[in-house]
Amino acid sequence: MTGPASPPPDLSAFPGVTPRHPLPGGNRNSVWLVDTPVGPAVAKTTTRSEDQLHWLLPLQEAARAAGFRVPALIPAPDGRLGPGGTTLEPFVAGASAHPRNLPALLPRLQAMHRATVHLPQRPGFASARALLTVGRGGDVDLSSIPPDLAEACRAAWARLTGAECAIHGDITPDNILMTPEGPALIDWDEARRDLPVFDTMACRTASPVQACARLAWEIAACWTVEPDRARRLAGSLTGAEP
Repeated sequence: MTGPASPPPDLSAFPGVTPRHPLPGGNRNSVWLVDTPVGPAVAKTTTRSEDQLHWLLPLQEAARAAGFRVPALIPAPDGRLGPGGTTLEPFVAGASAHPRNLPALLPRLQAMHRATVHLPQRPGFASARALLTVGRGGDVDLSSIPPDLAEACRAAWARLTGAECAIHGDITPDNILMTPEGPALIDWDEARRDLPVFDTMACRTASPVQACARLAWEIAACWTVEPDRARRLAGSLTGAEP
């Protein structure tokens, strides 16, 4: 049995937009299909600030230049991208990718990464490398995690090497829609400046060090927003360490 659907996001800042029905996914946010004067769109709740949403724009432009379809955030009439904790973007029709589709996307991700090496950190976020010495950034708050687990996360991230760039941060089959016009990349909520391997390991076999670092990130990023999932994963971290 499924629980009741999440209520629709607050659409009061978007004149003429009406909710139709909830969409699947959105573990952390309410996601609805809505009708607008120019066609269907997706409305989502968000906890991101205006600065954090505007930071996405050059990254998403780099993704388009690399060959991804990326629905552009639709501003409210006053120019805000997330008024009242709601974002709006055009609806993209497509089926979620199959894991076998992901390796072919690696060159596009790498092109996006090359184009964003100079993009600064997303306001309020921190990379895995920065979290070796700072306590929080984005959805990660290491002070809320048991100290031994926080140190295990840091130990996993310390083994990663490479240069940072802007990343999507949540490359999964569900966040890639296969369309006749090419792959669409959606759900940029976890985007930040970090090591590109957090994106590219979804497209090829991860090394034990990379897999351990990814597991540590999932635990840390979910600890306060998806605590049940984080605690289930935490039991695997020690055994995943290479």
